Amino acid sequence: MTVDVKQPVAAGDHHGPASRGRLSRVMLGSAGDPRWARPALLGVLALAAVLYTWALGGNGYANSYYSAAILSGTQSWKAFFFGAVDAGSFITVDKPPFALWVMGLSARVFGFGTWSMLLPQALAGVGSVALVHSAVRRALGGVQGHAAGLVAALVMTLTPITVAINRDNNPDTILVLLLVAAAWLCAEAVRTGRLRTLVFCGLLVGLAFNTKMLQAYLVLPAFAPVYLYAAPGRFVRRLGHLLVAGVVLLVSSAWWMVVVDLWPAADRPYIGGSTDNTVWDLVIGYNGLGRVFGGEAGPAGGGGNRAGFGGASGVGRLFNDIIAGQISWLIPFAILALVAGLFLARRHPASVPSLTDESFTGRHAGEGRLPTGPRSGDGRLTVGRRSGLRASLLLWAGWLVVHYAVFSFSAGTFHPYYTTALAPAVSALTGLGGVLMWQAYHRTRAWAWALPLGIAVTGAWAFVVLRRTPDWTPWLAYAVAALCAVAAVGLIVLRLGGRGRARLAAVALVLGIVGGLAGPAAFALTPLASGLNATNPSAGPETGFGGGGGRGGMGFPGGMRGRAFGAQGGPTGNPPSGTGSPSGTGSPSGTGAPGRGGFGGGDRGENVSAAMLSYLNKNRGGATWLLAVSDAKSASSIILSTGGEPVIGMGGFTGGDPAMTVAKLKEYVSSGQLKYIMLGGGGPERGNDEITTWVKANGTPVNASEYGGTDTTQSLYKLG
Repeated sequence: MTVDVKQPVAAGDHHGPASRGRLSRVMLGSAGDPRWARPALLGVLALAAVLYTWALGGNGYANSYYSAAILSGTQSWKAFFFGAVDAGSFITVDKPPFALWVMGLSARVFGFGTWSMLLPQALAGVGSVALVHSAVRRALGGVQGHAAGLVAALVMTLTPITVAINRDNNPDTILVLLLVAAAWLCAEAVRTGRLRTLVFCGLLVGLAFNTKMLQAYLVLPAFAPVYLYAAPGRFVRRLGHLLVAGVVLLVSSAWWMVVVDLWPAADRPYIGGSTDNTVWDLVIGYNGLGRVFGGEAGPAGGGGNRAGFGGASGVGRLFNDIIAGQISWLIPFAILALVAGLFLARRHPASVPSLTDESFTGRHAGEGRLPTGPRSGDGRLTVGRRSGLRASLLLWAGWLVVHYAVFSFSAGTFHPYYTTALAPAVSALTGLGGVLMWQAYHRTRAWAWALPLGIAVTGAWAFVVLRRTPDWTPWLAYAVAALCAVAAVGLIVLRLGGRGRARLAAVALVLGIVGGLAGPAAFALTPLASGLNATNPSAGPETGFGGGGGRGGMGFPGGMRGRAFGAQGGPTGNPPSGTGSPSGTGSPSGTGAPGRGGFGGGDRGENVSAAMLSYLNKNRGGATWLLAVSDAKSASSIILSTGGEPVIGMGGFTGGDPAMTVAKLKEYVSSGQLKYIMLGGGGPERGNDEITTWVKANGTPVNASEYGGTDTTQSLYKLG
């Protein structure tokens, strides 16, 4: 099967200079690019940068659990390497540390604060947008490739959950950047057959594993089969390349885990989230199979099912009231675009975009680069079963299908912000398939209906999502529905009217694009107005738990906005003086995540007053740790409020990890490393009776009046 393409044109035939200087290439692209392509891309990247950084300082410390670890890593290279919550390295966060390293290095260079911590996240988000654009453009080639890449980049930029997560310090932003870069390399390896490119792809997936463990591997069922099927060379050669890349993947994934697990346990922090103080247990348990099958193993999981953060599992989860507004807007269109794109690329060579299609390129026909690939003897581009276009469609389709299946049916902990990993696939398929359907609309009656149908379905679904919160911008749902309806009907009428109406059809297409992106764009703007719920970031209107995709998705009645549950600090991100959590920014008592049991519930650190901290500092002596509290969330609040003083979070994230034992506590006390521990208010007695009994029998209660306090719900004990 072959497609005629226009032969390369002489430099003088371009509507521009034969060559451009370095600055001109940056601003206008290469001489062969259409004039609008580079400025449009720069505009989208600028939009992404604004969305991801506007009023970023208002997010304070974002997720204090990770912020404390970043701050501690600036004070201790040991804490940095292990990803420890505290500078004394008692316990690690329950994720591998690569994302913390990225933010931590920035904090070491520029000083710890909101901008130094969160700006790398925002830049990573912009980088992901640029890589999606590049991957899509290369897959299609020519002017149409630039158009498809631009659409994909715009969709990626405006995906609501992506805007929210790129303004936060959760590891998902770095995860997406690494995986999109890996997809770019995989597509290039498919096109060129180069082992080196595939090896770098495996290396990046391994780094992604050290960002969020097994979630990184969800792309492998897409990458490996596509390379094996579509890359040039004999089957044995392709298989050998995959095996070599697999070895690199294994090494780059496992090196940190192996080093940590071989490190003497007494000389390193406890591995947060594990049941046996090993990273391996964290991989296969709490951060692995437990997420998929439910009841994350061990005390960290407590056997509970926390999937309710994202609603009940099932085929419709990504379209439910909680998640739909975060990611689902263009999923129906992407699926239709995938089906149409695969069929058009294989069965209808006339539908594959050529460089001379005046209905699309207008006066810029011929400016685009020729697609690369094998050519037949007469100089025509061969579009066989291994076409780069179809391989790219299959790659992004595999990404979409695997993530959709895992996210929909996972019975374990599932937060809505996980779905940001779907955004690259949805964006790429929308861009590639959308342009293919636009070409088919002009060239064949058999597929002319696909694009109007996709726009109509997108508008109808957006109307449903927007009407789930009828009091929030009520006119928007009707405006979106009207724009998409006019666009779809207009395209149908113009197509039935025959040829010669390309400009009117283009106007209808623009209306459809505006209508299809208006809903997600409106949701995407909401994180800019106020600080995020940093533990469970989302975008869109306020809703209570289970009542929508809004920003109160943690279950706070009435859809509590702002930086609730873990975003301490003022607008500048500097550690506040006084209490461990400014008024209104701490976790309300008893709002600890359900189902993990252990030492107890909410954030105890918010109740540690400035007077108590002053007392502890004055009487601490040479102790390594300022204080021991029930859990790492509580410890994080105190660490941040004191500018990085080491505080032990005995039970990890929510208090269920068996990190502290009576024997270890005795050792710390006898060696003078710890002098004070806090009980009460959901403290250790709820999760470890032995420690509580020992503390009450051997410790001395500190009367609140000694430091000017009045709180009787918590008890401070002096040890030793």
